[in-house]
Amino acid sequence: MKCRHCFEPCIKKGKTGNHQRYKCSTCMKYQQEIYSYNSHLVMDMEIIGLIKEGVGILGISRLLQISKATVIRRTVRIGKSIRRSSPIVFGQKYQVDELFTYVGHKKNRVCVAYSIEESTGNVIDIVVGRRNKTNLRKVISTLVLAEASQITTDKLNIYKELIPSTVHSTKHRGINKIERKNLTLRTHLKRLNRRTICYSKSIKMLDAVLRIYFWFGVKTIL
Repeated sequence: MKCRHCFEPCIKKGKTGNHQRYKCSTCMKYQQEIYSYNSHLVMDMEIIGLIKEGVGILGISRLLQISKATVIRRTVRIGKSIRRSSPIVFGQKYQVDELFTYVGHKKNRVCVAYSIEESTGNVIDIVVGRRNKTNLRKVISTLVLAEASQITTDKLNIYKELIPSTVHSTKHRGINKIERKNLTLRTHLKRLNRRTICYSKSIKMLDAVLRIYFWFGVKTIL
């Protein structure tokens, strides 16, 4: 058979149960002609597309006919590999806000803090965890280093300690754009709805889904 990865000839190399295994003579990867479990046929792009459409883990598992564990493992792997899709432009205006959801159970409330560039709506940073100075600093420090001309937030006291007063703004309706994005998030992703039982089971999964939703294949989010 020919390799599925580099299309070079393969040689026989042992068996898995009743199925013959092959090893590629070029890329050295093992594979089979016949698989009893066909998760290898599902491309990452299929999982990404369903996540961006707001389909949950069980829904993806059912639609793609792969196990829930496979969906979770591949979603986390994809999320770890994704970084900010748009470069930071120096001297721009930014908005920062937080929204709350649950992880594991309804008594464990966590905060999703993120920042956007005001002119384009591009998401700059995302942090999932408690709403404290340590986590909010991760979002704010990027904007300060980018020499932001203005950083607009709500009136949470923590921001006063993290943002220089010369660029900090808490004006009325100053964060309308990011507040509207919060509503879009809650509409598209069931795990972020206010009244739901579809909350994330781990912070790692919530972070991965948000990274995929915000940053995979998107240059400008309006």
